[in-house]
Amino acid sequence: MSRSVRPSCVRTCGARRDPLTGLRARDGFTARAHRLTHRHPDGAAVLLIDLDDFKATNDTYGHVAGDAVITATAARLSAWCGRPGIAARLGGDEFAAAVLDAPARLPELRTALNQSVPYAGCMLPASASVGICPVTELPVVSLTDALASADRDMYAHKRDGRTSRRR
Repeated sequence: MSRSVRPSCVRTCGARRDPLTGLRARDGFTARAHRLTHRHPDGAAVLLIDLDDFKATNDTYGHVAGDAVITATAARLSAWCGRPGIAARLGGDEFAAAVLDAPARLPELRTALNQSVPYAGCMLPASASVGICPVTELPVVSLTDALASADRDMYAHKRDGRTSRRR
């Protein structure tokens, strides 16, 4: 008797990881980030990260170079998150994270994300804007509200495609 995998499971399970970066995709991030923020409401924060001038990188160096910037960003974000944090690629050049003690560690993340990426014998420019929402700032712990707040924070501090955030 042969075992078969249900097509719905392949679709659901496969959608939990981004194929380019190996990070969790939106579905996989949502479940884990929800658990983290509810288990640690006093120390958890949600971050939204957007690459600066990413279209220019793709237009100037090509999409394979853009993929190199995305994978480097994913690796840097994942290393910064550690455990029990979680990093995700939400799509395109947008990433999210849910971590503990983020405000104190934010300068370290900024340094990691604002480093050039080696590619084909040259250094590709890379920088990112970061928005943060410590869940203690929310009236009720809600991942949806935390992501919306982190998004507003990120765009409030974007200037000329670069972040002016110095929190």
